[in-house]
Amino acid sequence: MKSPVTGKEMILTKEKRSISFRKETFEVVFHYYKCEDSVEKFTTGELDNVNMNQVYNQYRDLFNIPFPDEIISIREKYNLSAAKMSSILGFGANSYRQYESGEMPSVSNARLIQMIDDPKKFIELVELCDSLDAKTKEKYIKTAEAIIADRKRNNFSFNLKHYLLGDHLADIYSGYRNPNLEKFTEMVVFFSEQMEPFKTKMNKLLFYADFLMFKESCFSISGVRYRAIDMGPVPTNFQSILILSK
Repeated sequence: MKSPVTGKEMILTKEKRSISFRKETFEVVFHYYKCEDSVEKFTTGELDNVNMNQVYNQYRDLFNIPFPDEIISIREKYNLSAAKMSSILGFGANSYRQYESGEMPSVSNARLIQMIDDPKKFIELVELCDSLDAKTKEKYIKTAEAIIADRKRNNFSFNLKHYLLGDHLADIYSGYRNPNLEKFTEMVVFFSEQMEPFKTKMNKLLFYADFLMFKESCFSISGVRYRAIDMGPVPTNFQSILILSK
């Protein structure tokens, strides 16, 4: 990036800083461009996102607040609009949509969102919602009951994913993503088709892909956790995961 003062190329600089958010203070690696001649500092929209994502991720981790992709997936499984989900939860008309776009929910609102991930709890809130007519309530309840029935039928597949990837919440060790077997499988297929790597190289490619994405955006791709062995980094439970992914 060129300096708006001198027109010369600036140096991308990183330094540790403390940033306060909602009465909490977090340590981040702050990114900015520095003009050597004027000693002024500049950021871009992309760098601002990287800097603030570090803060938001730590805040979400500290208070167990769901990430936007989790908030979206909870709504989508019930086939609802963001406005309808806000109504069921008793939020403002546009609140759920804003949370999906990255706005930070309060801790109490976050708990409600996490609660309705359970279809049984979702049914309870639908029944309590005064803004829905009887026909609409019946429709939403049937959707939730179908999800419950489907989970019972596919209990083996559900438990298999938990066995392979774990049931941990998104945190720094998973690149602030919930583990996603589908995305991980797509990564394996991509590298297999492009490079036909042997197992050790495949493990390293997966690790570098996830960590490069984390470095650039503060989020990994797959949400898979990695551990160190003698031959280098590997996904946790990598033997079983790679066999299934192939």
